[in-house]
Amino acid sequence: MKDQFTHLDADGNPSMVNVGAKRVTYRTAKARSIVDVGPEILELLTGNEIQTKKGPVFQTAIIAGVMAAKKTGELIPLCHPLGLDNCQIDIQVNADQLIVIDCTASLTAKTGVEMEALTGATIAALTIYDMCKALSHDIIIRETKLMEKTGGKRDFKREKQ
Repeated sequence: MKDQFTHLDADGNPSMVNVGAKRVTYRTAKARSIVDVGPEILELLTGNEIQTKKGPVFQTAIIAGVMAAKKTGELIPLCHPLGLDNCQIDIQVNADQLIVIDCTASLTAKTGVEMEALTGATIAALTIYDMCKALSHDIIIRETKLMEKTGGKRDFKREKQ
């Protein structure tokens, strides 16, 4: 772990990291969000009724996640604006009856795509919440976390899924 924040200048003021001297490498990141909608809503989502008045839940969440990943530099003040080469959202229901959203982003650039993957997964989770809240407000977005990244100074892979 580094002993200083990278987004602060010598005087402690916010500062965008200068990546001008970094070399261009292929970079990937995968982030995951977990959503607990409860058994009643989940039954509707995994059965034949995946439509709400707002449209198809998982498909809409996928589109929202990709759109958000592409806009990360506009949403998070000190993030670099990046042109993603790829962004994929995968939504599955696991054995614990939780919705697992994985966002994988990649590009060839001087800076990583962790924030884009995290943003994509988070907005997909929020979209599921938004589309299902008419049925219940007892929906829990349990966590969002970086699962792995490659490229740059060092790779990372979360040991515990």
